[in-house]
Amino acid sequence: MTISTELFKDWAEYVTDSAQRSVLFWDVLRKRGNIAVEHFEQGKPPLLAFEHEMVLDGRTLDRPANYALLRILPRPGQRIDPAKRPFIVVDPRAGHGPGIGGFKEDSEVGFALRFGHPCYFVTFFPEPEPGQTLEDVARAEALFVEKVRELHPDSDKPCIYGNCQAGWAVAILSAARPEIMGPIILAGAPLSYWAGVEGSNPMRYTGGLTGGSWAALLASDLGNGRFDGANLVRNFENLNPANTYWSKYYNLYSRIDTEEERFLEFERWWGGIFLMNEEEILAIVNGLFIGNKLARGEIVPSQGGKTIDLRNIRSPIVIFASWGDNITPPQQALNWIADVYDSAEEIRINEQVIVYTLHEDVGHLGIFVSARVAQKHTSEFIGGLDFIDILPPGLYELIIDDKRPDLPNADLIPDRYVMRFEAREIADILKLDDTREDELRFETVARVSQVNESLYETFARPWITPFVTEASARWLRLMHPARLERLTASDHNPFMRPLEPLAEAVRRDRRPASPDNPFVQAERRMSDGIVEALEEYRKSRDLAYERLFKAIYGAPLVEAAVGLRAEGARHVRRRGDAALRAELAKARLALLATRIEEGGRLEALMRALIYVFREDRRMVDERTFRMMERIRDERPDAERVSVAQVKDCVRVQAAILQIDEERAIRALPSLVPDREGRERVLDAVRRISRAQGALSAKAEARLDQIQAVLGLEERKPGRAVTA
Repeated sequence: MTISTELFKDWAEYVTDSAQRSVLFWDVLRKRGNIAVEHFEQGKPPLLAFEHEMVLDGRTLDRPANYALLRILPRPGQRIDPAKRPFIVVDPRAGHGPGIGGFKEDSEVGFALRFGHPCYFVTFFPEPEPGQTLEDVARAEALFVEKVRELHPDSDKPCIYGNCQAGWAVAILSAARPEIMGPIILAGAPLSYWAGVEGSNPMRYTGGLTGGSWAALLASDLGNGRFDGANLVRNFENLNPANTYWSKYYNLYSRIDTEEERFLEFERWWGGIFLMNEEEILAIVNGLFIGNKLARGEIVPSQGGKTIDLRNIRSPIVIFASWGDNITPPQQALNWIADVYDSAEEIRINEQVIVYTLHEDVGHLGIFVSARVAQKHTSEFIGGLDFIDILPPGLYELIIDDKRPDLPNADLIPDRYVMRFEAREIADILKLDDTREDELRFETVARVSQVNESLYETFARPWITPFVTEASARWLRLMHPARLERLTASDHNPFMRPLEPLAEAVRRDRRPASPDNPFVQAERRMSDGIVEALEEYRKSRDLAYERLFKAIYGAPLVEAAVGLRAEGARHVRRRGDAALRAELAKARLALLATRIEEGGRLEALMRALIYVFREDRRMVDERTFRMMERIRDERPDAERVSVAQVKDCVRVQAAILQIDEERAIRALPSLVPDREGRERVLDAVRRISRAQGALSAKAEARLDQIQAVLGLEERKPGRAVTA
């Protein structure tokens, strides 16, 4: 066969395949449009892959909010233990509707059920209640947590899993109502929005380049008092034009025989767009995006009360961020820690446990929807939460590794991953950022935003609002590209209806081209070229945005115009009641000093373990906690203690060791006066401390000291037993 004949055959094969893919591609877009229309007509219910029932409707409260608490129902044959810690998954209200935390099996909801925990989901409705504010939402969520605690009186406090925007909302609630909250997991949550690396993270410049919060106010006025979440969705999409305008569609087109289900599953959620009240979006923009008030300790409830102080959180905080996230980079997820604390020692004195983990490359949405992430990180967070809950106060990085066959005591690990916790300092957080000097320009943005908002309200708003009606607001929302592209590609467009029978005919006679077809390969190279061109455009655009931002907000004239050139005008980090906290800490330590000789076997065990491990800040991994579980399970039921008891004991014993380490260790015999009890404590300390393998020389020496202090061996000549 000649080359020209072979080439003609390849061309004919490619043309047939391409034409068929085109028909099927447009048919999938038609289905996407129909799904969006159907979802709208159904009232936009939460897109959960699990059966659920309403527990509490926030619209019926004294201060109504368009939120509700759902109970997730287990699958047939799935056993849920009502005494286990409940999980409450809270989805972000940042443009899209609820469901991302549980719209597939491998998800936060899915793994909570898989581990046998009762699971609840905080959903919300498309339309906000009239006059609804973020404080109304927070009150509703507090009632949801109290309701879950009421339904599970014998379990530990519920764990709250907050995604993205919901993460900082959960952090605020935890600081305002620490007594009702259990551990909180903040996934992709921007608590320090000014932070980022120069040359990256362009989204943080958006507020400054649009002149501040007046743009959100204008959008709310045009929406007749409601802000269209489609505007936030468009901001997300503009971050990655290569994916938005080409890659996701070409991926569908090129893999049309296998990609339809995955594409429609995600687009079902992506196309569900919700609304906010003007009061809500302004609170978000001024408090977070532009004002960065949460990290700076400047959020004050409108009804009075104390400033929201993140140091008030009493539960462990788990932070999940990723280097591949260009919406909430690690700096935005973590820099608040450096704003609130000067050192890890302050964290320990405040008895807080902060754990963070950094993924290597997953994007923002992948944090919530990636099966790969869920199977590794989400499952480990949920399965290992009790271990996190009993960590001594401090700052830790959580690292999740594959379990090696040669790992000592590998049989303690029930799955393929091992969690380890490494102590960190504030300097380790700051090393993740290139510099924090660039954040000074955002103070100028905040001042300019206030000026522009006042100018808009004074001169523009009176001329706009009289001409806005509910009908015009609905028309604007309908004309937004995020909705219009779905509506026009649905069966509501008569030109799309012939696609369905045509696509069925194509599927019956589908003839895909060979992957080795030269024209298929040329098509892929063309696609790669388009992606590369759009990526170059994105880089150039982002660089231009950053340079323009710096030129405007770094200009001395602009800084002087808003009062930042005056002496002492720069923001001074608020420490709130720092002096009072210091006095309370001293008083508590003085009280604990009187309890050094008090306690029993549990106190002796925890004190000895902390003493061994703190010698060289040795990292602690999951095997340590699994060994503790094994030893607990060996005891009679009457001797077993709860996670809450262990947690309280660990915090007290860690503080006692800080007060006077030598006296605390010498007091061990008074905690366990009988020899049998001492032997059991020492045996448990040995097994737990060696669960990870051989101890360091210093840690081994400390173990010897404990044995000697307990009087369980003859002292060797010259051996010191001082701590």
